[in-house]
Formats: sequence, C-alpha cells, structure tokens
Amino acid sequence: MLAEDMNMVRGALVALLNLEPDIEVVGEVASGDEIVPRALDWRPDVAIVDIDLPGIDGLTAAGQLNKQLPSCRTLILTSLGRPGNLRRAVAAQVAGFILKDAPPDRLAEAVRGVAAGRRVIDPQLALAAWDSVENPLTTRESEVLRLAAGGAEVAEIAASLYLSAGTVRNYLTTAVTKLNARNRVDAIRIASEAGWL
Repeated sequence: MLAEDMNMVRGALVALLNLEPDIEVVGEVASGDEIVPRALDWRPDVAIVDIDLPGIDGLTAAGQLNKQLPSCRTLILTSLGRPGNLRRAVAAQVAGFILKDAPPDRLAEAVRGVAAGRRVIDPQLALAAWDSVENPLTTRESEVLRLAAGGAEVAEIAASLYLSAGTVRNYLTTAVTKLNARNRVDAIRIASEAGWL
C-alpha cells in the first residue's frame, strides 16, 4: 500500500514497485485520513507512507496503523530528513525510514527488508539522529505548539484539547522558554526545523 499526496510521485512509485517481480501495490491513497480505513480493507503486508500528508500526518497515521493492524509494517518515505522525524517514527513503531532522494532500487530493497521483519533506516539519517539533541518538549507542549503552527488560536487549542486558555498559554510560554525562542512563531520554527512537530 502506498500513501503519497502528490499524484505524479505516487504514480511513479506505484509503477516502479510494480516492476518488481515480488512486489504488488494493492492500493494507493492521497491523504493520511485514508490510511487506516483502506489498510483495514486491503490488508497489505507493508504500508509505504509519506511523512507529510494532508489530514493526519504520516507519522500519526503510522502509529494508528500499528495499533489497528499490527500485521502491516510501515515504511516512512520522506524528503524531510530531520533527526526529530526519525525519533518520532521510532516512537510510532515504524519498521523503516528512508529518504525520497535515495536511489530507486533502495525503495524496493527497503520494502523487502521491512516485509521480512527487519528495520530499515537511512544510514545518514541514523547518524544525524545519533548526534542530534533530543526534543525538550513534553508531548502536550508539542501538541499545543503543533496546533499553533497550524494557525489555531489559544481558544481553539483549548477547546480541541479540553484545556483552559490559561493552561494553553502556559504550555506555549514553556515551549518558547525551553526552545530559547524569541516568541511563539520562533518556537514553531525551531521545533519544525528540528522535526519535533
């Protein structure tokens, strides 16, 4: 199964994978919201998921997929080679993480490896993650900052997370302080560039 929002890229990847004698793409989706429902219908062995999808992002969808269909192993495919994304992928229990600029035969090898039960991680990204700073934000601080990055106001964030507006402001202030940022916008930039959102 392949989840990629760009039609041309998705079509090219499907064509590339279907050229392999031992790989069959059973379905494709364009948004994160479609991943779990379609996977439950199609029952793929491997789900190749772009990290940056409309609706639910690829890593969140991968975590949901792992809980609802543990027999399907997830391979994250991304152009965002940030150590924080790799750490989030490991937390979501994905089986593989490779970059879109890898050679085409690397994708087929990664699918085979993941299907065989191995972990497949881009070596350069693994080294970068090893040397990177860990996310100083708590899960709730990251969640509040992620919603703020999406343009939500304090009242909207409070309503969606069942918190008071004051608590949301406190989380935002704490995130700004922990990231040594100038303001909320700077905190969002720092956390996004590190792959923590």
